[in-house]
Amino acid sequence: MCESVFNFPVRVYYEDTDAGGVVYHARYLYFFERARTEYLRSLHFSQQALLNEQQLAFVVKTMNIDYCFPAKLDDLLVVETKIMSVKGATLLFSQLLKKENVILCEATVKVACVDLGKMKPVAIPKEIKIALESYL
Repeated sequence: MCESVFNFPVRVYYEDTDAGGVVYHARYLYFFERARTEYLRSLHFSQQALLNEQQLAFVVKTMNIDYCFPAKLDDLLVVETKIMSVKGATLLFSQLLKKENVILCEATVKVACVDLGKMKPVAIPKEIKIALESYL
């Protein structure tokens, strides 16, 4: 991790594209989701462990996305993920999908910490909150 930005490489495969070899719009959500998961993993937090041990999950509450340029079959891309705010039960991320420093897509994603047993928002575990706040 460099400063407050986490970089996650993504290769575009055939399964990510439409018949014309252009990345299907919904696939960008997969790229962003994987990058957020790996960002947490890089801070030594496993979403699987949170689920198994505390019945907690991070779920997308809102997302704003802007498609700037198309990604294409076999492109090597990078998702840049940055934490923008940490509140009681929510995290706000800024994410950019880039190809050779050209922004192809950008998103702002608000994620809520949810108790899956009750399906209600709950406070983000203290250790995760402290780790993420150090990157603000």
